[in-house]
Amino acid sequence: MKNAITLLALLLSILSFSQELTGLELLEKSIQYHDPNNKWKTFKGTLWVNMVTPNSPIRNSEITIDLPSDYFYLKAFKNKNTTEYSINKGICKIEFNKKINLSEKTKKEHNLSCKRANLYKNYYTYLYGLPMKLKDKGTIIHNKTTRKNFKGQDYIVLKVTYEKDVGKDTWYFYFNPTTYSMEVYQFFKNTKDSGEYILLSEEEIINDIKMPKNRAWYYNKNNKYLGSDILEKSNSI
Repeated sequence: MKNAITLLALLLSILSFSQELTGLELLEKSIQYHDPNNKWKTFKGTLWVNMVTPNSPIRNSEITIDLPSDYFYLKAFKNKNTTEYSINKGICKIEFNKKINLSEKTKKEHNLSCKRANLYKNYYTYLYGLPMKLKDKGTIIHNKTTRKNFKGQDYIVLKVTYEKDVGKDTWYFYFNPTTYSMEVYQFFKNTKDSGEYILLSEEEIINDIKMPKNRAWYYNKNNKYLGSDILEKSNSI
């Protein structure tokens, strides 16, 4: 009887392994969950995001992403200051408290630059475009997926790296094994205790795309809470 139970367990293990999804299969299932009508490629909408960080005022942001027109706009409110960045087909414009002609002192004091504007564009487009953005050129989807229990929940995990000219970090994306919704992602730099993990909770449906409402950031090394992006509301343009 004991041998029969051992054999059954072995067969079930082999069967489970043989049915495990490849990386690309897992990604496609998650995209089907988040973007069932393939709307991300033509996304055109405005997001309102509150960034909450410990011991710092809330930053309220209005973010417009228009992929077909290659246009990005960010208007951020913090400490009674208003910063506006726009990138229209690669052309960057900056306004600070409704002023365009800014002194070098003002730019330095408030960290205003077109480099920063592009960082915001890449940050918001990438994170709110996941998991669809994992199909971008230069992204390496690893074939083998794994099972992992993280913070008491079971997930199917996808490993992602990037070509050298795209990125150096190693990312892991955690998907619900039943719905294939993306619920956690995590990245590491050069060392094992580097990088951060991000917990996703609740959803907002924007232009038929399921996006995370709450995104909470933590250090990998000590689980220290860094802050949250909260999608408060949305509106199509």
